[in-house]
Amino acid sequence: MPVTAIVGANWGDEGKGKITDFLAARADVVLRFQGGNNAGHTIINNFGKSVLHLLPAGVFYPHTVNVICPGVALNIPALLKELDGLKERGIPAPKLRISDRAQVVLPYHLLLDEYEEERLADRKFGSTKKGIAPFYSDKYSKLGVQVADLYDEPRLRARLAQSLSIKNVLFEHLYKKPKIAVDDLIPELLEQGKRIEPMVADTTALLAEALAAGKNILAEGQLGALRDPDHGIYPFPTSSSPLAGFVPVGAGVPAHAVTRIVTVVKAYSSCVGTGPFAVELFGPEGEELRQHGGDAGEYGATTGRPRRVGWFDGVATRYGCRVQGATEVVLTVLDALGYLDEIKICTAYEIDGKKTIEFPNPSLLDRAEAIYETLPGWKCDISKARSFKDLPEHARRYVLLIEKFIGVPVKWISVGPEREAMICR
Repeated sequence: MPVTAIVGANWGDEGKGKITDFLAARADVVLRFQGGNNAGHTIINNFGKSVLHLLPAGVFYPHTVNVICPGVALNIPALLKELDGLKERGIPAPKLRISDRAQVVLPYHLLLDEYEEERLADRKFGSTKKGIAPFYSDKYSKLGVQVADLYDEPRLRARLAQSLSIKNVLFEHLYKKPKIAVDDLIPELLEQGKRIEPMVADTTALLAEALAAGKNILAEGQLGALRDPDHGIYPFPTSSSPLAGFVPVGAGVPAHAVTRIVTVVKAYSSCVGTGPFAVELFGPEGEELRQHGGDAGEYGATTGRPRRVGWFDGVATRYGCRVQGATEVVLTVLDALGYLDEIKICTAYEIDGKKTIEFPNPSLLDRAEAIYETLPGWKCDISKARSFKDLPEHARRYVLLIEKFIGVPVKWISVGPEREAMICR
């Protein structure tokens, strides 16, 4: 059976948690292929409301094997805290496998992230301060520590010494902070290695066996296409690729195995962090949408920060679906718009007096002004709708206009936070 990737088309924050949980319940294997605990999925199921950061969404299902792949930024204390949280709530221990090739987020990555945002002050990038950028910088500078290194102390010491020879210069002279000694880190890292050792595995071999056996595999991405380092809004992306095209790299599966790409799109726009956001709403209009949005308003699942909100951005979403290679779209939180008399969709940008429907490069995006098409609202609660024909005419029209503009079939429509509040077309 081929691999299904579930990814976001926008800035992240598309509401992927619900559809991820829905598909995870039917999967044999659920894997994380990139990112770390810098983002989260909010999931509401039989166990109540949960927010996952590192754990794959299959952890609620005893039949599912959950895999943290080599492409993930593994913050071990954060992972153990999540596992302990499940246990405290009476959720059975999940089947979890951690790649021996996954690299470890180290204490100095967190410090570097914090100190750099502090140094940049009003020029900061809006980091979640989870150490993600310093982690990936080390990974691609060949200064990282793999999980396997936690079981080879001489090698671990050598890896840390090499990295700290550079970091301590920054700590002392750029940030004016105390230096870190290798011996300060070794005991804690060795202990962390012991705690996760029963879960460590060759996940590339595990996934190859699952593919050969025809297992149903779900690859779970974080954030969205506009946060990709190459194809997103630079310099405001995340530090790993959230594109479905990265699944083979981050997970270690063949590229031809990824044949279904479920791309999640929100019925309006939302974004945590800084950077250009052409459709943003401000003042009372923006605050009203923020309060109506999502399950409990538009606030980041990881940071708790108020999300920036705006009208549906068709230009950005069309581009996001294109770079994801979307085969189908999930439209989320449509129910949140039921209070509006009129609803706008951005169908073009104007840049320096010229109209375009193509998402521009970041240097032009700063100057983009949204051009809108206005539709009548449906002014009613749609949370009980379970088929497309159950939706009011104006809600159907809104969905169909989105579908036509982005050029990808909207197969799923979420009309409420509960798992059953879903329309399949």
